[in-house]
Amino acid sequence: MPPGFLGKLNMSSCQSPGTPRPSPSCHPRDNSRFLRDYAATQINAFLWISLIAVTLLLLRKLLKLFALWAKGSRISGPPCPSFYGHSKLVSETNLTDLLSESHNKYGSVVKLWLGPTQLLVSMKDPGLIKEMLLKAKDKLPLTGRAFQLAFGPSSLFSSPFDKVQKRRELLAAELNGYLLQRANVISTKVVDHVMEKLHAIMGKGTLDCKMVSQHMAFSIMGATLFGDSFLAWSKASVYEELLMMIAKDACFWASYGVTPFWKQGFWRYQRLCINLKSLTQDGIEQCRQNYKLFCPTNQNSYSEISNPETKNAPEAPLSSGILMPDSLSLQEHNDHLNAREEPCGNIMRVMFHGCLTTAGLIGNILTRLATHPEIQDKIHSEIIMSRKGEQKQKQQDVDKMLVLMATVYESARLMPAGPLLQRCSLKDDLTLKTGLTIPAGAILVVPVQLVQMDDSCWGDDASQFNPYRFLSKAVKEPELVHTSSLAEDTVDPDQGSCILDDPNHNAAFLPFGSGTRACVGQKFAIHGVATLFASLLEHYEIRLQPGSDDDLKPMVNNCALQLLPSPKIVFVKRNSRG
Repeated sequence: MPPGFLGKLNMSSCQSPGTPRPSPSCHPRDNSRFLRDYAATQINAFLWISLIAVTLLLLRKLLKLFALWAKGSRISGPPCPSFYGHSKLVSETNLTDLLSESHNKYGSVVKLWLGPTQLLVSMKDPGLIKEMLLKAKDKLPLTGRAFQLAFGPSSLFSSPFDKVQKRRELLAAELNGYLLQRANVISTKVVDHVMEKLHAIMGKGTLDCKMVSQHMAFSIMGATLFGDSFLAWSKASVYEELLMMIAKDACFWASYGVTPFWKQGFWRYQRLCINLKSLTQDGIEQCRQNYKLFCPTNQNSYSEISNPETKNAPEAPLSSGILMPDSLSLQEHNDHLNAREEPCGNIMRVMFHGCLTTAGLIGNILTRLATHPEIQDKIHSEIIMSRKGEQKQKQQDVDKMLVLMATVYESARLMPAGPLLQRCSLKDDLTLKTGLTIPAGAILVVPVQLVQMDDSCWGDDASQFNPYRFLSKAVKEPELVHTSSLAEDTVDPDQGSCILDDPNHNAAFLPFGSGTRACVGQKFAIHGVATLFASLLEHYEIRLQPGSDDDLKPMVNNCALQLLPSPKIVFVKRNSRG
């Protein structure tokens, strides 16, 4: 057999008729080499594409960083002590004091670098604040971390405004409709319920404003969200204790940049949240049994809430005495519930946030009234006058009680819910009427306590408790009324007719925020708390415990917010004074 005959035979067998050259893939070695080369080519192409994509992404971020530095350099502020900005200075100094010094030196708009990539811009001018709060509709992505960690994801507290706008509008309509129909009646029941508990506590010891305000806020929020039966709920005390325990630790666990799964205390905290959720579900079930109002949202119910002409109609579902469910436990019309969102999570969030903020306002009013008995006497006189000829009327018309409403406004002014209002514009740069451009993503803050105690906005007594600053003589036109400081001898309801100024006409009044992200429960909180105190002061007088200091000095807490100490108080039933 000739040499190479078998090789030629194999080669010829691989050839198809009419094919002059053999296919290289027919040989096993050539086939595997071809696959390796093809795989290497594809991998190299993928790596090159990935490298180019990552490079472009980094270049984009680098360009954004340069743009941030360039735009930030046009805003006045203290010079950066290091590459890491003012972060060390902020950590070592009271932020409110630092902002106060910066505003005094650099003007109404100042910047602080919290790091090489994080810009903080603070505003103190009321006009610019109002404009900024109207244009900056987003919240910082980590603002609601405490809520999310405790109660799960929620579109009601989302950072981008377009995701929460419809929910906020629906909730505002529910709150305002509920206020018109039920708040006045329910407050009397809350007072009776709270006073029964407080009398039992007073028999064992003393009361402080913090304890009283916590019970009042919890009772009024629970009765508002779950119905009147909440006041007689056997698990209400456990619910209150559990809610306060979660509130105590919420900010601590939210301060971790990464969820601390390795901490045993975190898992104990999570068990508390699970227990609170279980109790919330029990409360919802109780509401279903008493009012049968928790039903799927339909077009008719949504139309009734959205249409102002039908919102106050007698047949509106809110008349049965419960706020939910459509705005919180169910998604709005023609929208779908987020698969990860707990239906009762929004109820817990509103209960959590509402209790803390309402308790702070109630506690401040209690302290102010206990240390200003002359204001109490004037409010009681207003209550008696409003009752004349209407002895059988159960509801309190707080709109006629000018000193009471002014006291609520003044207490809210002197004790905001937090030291800073925080906003941001996530996508677009923010251009103010002054021509100043604030880059997208910058943290926009308003030092509320500085603004609400600014002498240029409130007069020389801006730091003093003076409810009469919200009252004006009736001879003035409402458009001409200015919210400057007014002494008691200038406007006295006992000496002539006067009117109550709308505090929102003053851009420096910010206890509930302003603009598109203002608190949706502002009207409900003001009128609800005023009605609560009208019912309370009609039957009780608030006094400091004998021996207590009636000249309370503000103190600074760990949030850089000035608060009054919580004094010991007693309730004296009227017409039974010793």
